[in-house]
Amino acid sequence: MFHKEGSKIIFISLIISVGLIFLADAFLKDNFWLLKSVQVLVLIFLLLILQFFRNPTRVADNSDNHILAPVDGKVVVIEEVYEPEYFKDKRLMVSIFMSPINVHVTRYALNGIVKYSKYHPGKYLVAWHPKASEENERTTVVINNRVYGEVMYRQIAGALARRIVNYAQEGMRVVQGKDAGFIKFGSRVDLYLPLGTEVNVKIGEKAIGNKTVICKKA
Repeated sequence: MFHKEGSKIIFISLIISVGLIFLADAFLKDNFWLLKSVQVLVLIFLLLILQFFRNPTRVADNSDNHILAPVDGKVVVIEEVYEPEYFKDKRLMVSIFMSPINVHVTRYALNGIVKYSKYHPGKYLVAWHPKASEENERTTVVINNRVYGEVMYRQIAGALARRIVNYAQEGMRVVQGKDAGFIKFGSRVDLYLPLGTEVNVKIGEKAIGNKTVICKKA
């Protein structure tokens, strides 16, 4: 299954791939090894596009008592930081970095009402750069949950990512695990949790969107 945000790119990539294979067959048919090399490279290119836009079906264990990972990737930061855009105070930030080979669907990490949703144009620093959270192209979304209160997540573009898709609109009621958007070609998502929240993940741990429990209350 592929994400709808990839439909146009997949279609164009398929046309280009088929065209290149036909051209290679027409002009390189007398050079067997070169012909096969071109065909293999084209197929690898197409497979990379398809795997990037894959959207595996994952049923969330829906509960207000826990917050799930919004994306696939590696946990790279768990620390208290000052959040200047919305809260204007300190929060516990959990940051998940996505490489180009990860699933890039963003899913709602918790149930609730969208209180804030804003897009910011910006730079394209590498996603793990300390200033990426404030200077890169990004979207900021705050969801009010009955157990955790207001929780923020921020989609951040990376050096390769050139488009962030965000479905959250202020006033929407969102359901944990449903599609919240997409980030194309490498990026990061930061979660801002209330201070004192006990997290269930560690730095370096692999997170799986809709499956990994970031934090849980009894």
